[in-house]
Amino acid sequence: MDLRLSTPAGELTRAEQKILDYINTNTDAFLFSSIGQLAQQLELSDATVSRFARHVGCRDFKALKALVMEQASGPAVKMAGTLQQEESFSPQSWLTRQQEYLEKTAQLLSTQEFKTAVEAICSARTVFLHGKNASAALAQLLHFRLRRVGVRVSLLPSGGAELLEGLIQAGPEDLVVLFSFSKLSREGHVLLNHSRAAGYRTLAFVGRTCLPAEERADISLFAYRGREKEYHSMAAPAALLDALAVAVAERLGFEGTNRLQALHQMKKDYFPDG
Repeated sequence: MDLRLSTPAGELTRAEQKILDYINTNTDAFLFSSIGQLAQQLELSDATVSRFARHVGCRDFKALKALVMEQASGPAVKMAGTLQQEESFSPQSWLTRQQEYLEKTAQLLSTQEFKTAVEAICSARTVFLHGKNASAALAQLLHFRLRRVGVRVSLLPSGGAELLEGLIQAGPEDLVVLFSFSKLSREGHVLLNHSRAAGYRTLAFVGRTCLPAEERADISLFAYRGREKEYHSMAAPAALLDALAVAVAERLGFEGTNRLQALHQMKKDYFPDG
């Protein structure tokens, strides 16, 4: 990166320029270093590092890290941003934060849009699911949940020509589900754009409440995953996905529960030992 400072580079001492060069060329390592670790790495004193932070307009070393995180990007920056919120990581604090994310999701989720999503799934000939990177796990989970209650589902390949070979099977009676939390991927654009030619409906799990017209699916379900510059949790999306699966089972009624009971009986018949 190229850290932008209010202090002109010409006013930095040789030691301070050394610190700046390290930040620019080893940003991820800097964000996960304590002041002592950084000083040792650069063969400087803790006091020199502290003076540098104040010289460039930061209150202390923690504020310097915050400045770097504002200007940097990438997974390491998000993880560092999450860890910066407390002195040391606590699973209890983390789980409390997930509760807050769930509450925000519940507040901003449209009940009518949720009902529309349930109806779209239940009425579709086939539900095609697409997820890539971390969202691939959500696509797999939804595939598992819907298949168990008798919904005909198909997992689309994550990208490339294989995605198109799967997508060509989707038509006017189908539904394509995608996940686009922070930004719409290239594959996401393909899924939305091709819907106009193929006639299928689209359902997107999103992490933004305001979307450009060209990035909007027919149906959108919002899940809050945290602020931009922090580790993005999948707790709320997974909970929302499970809520959708339960609502689909309720909508299908006896048809859905009978499928589950039949599956349970098959397991007892063919795998009695579990």
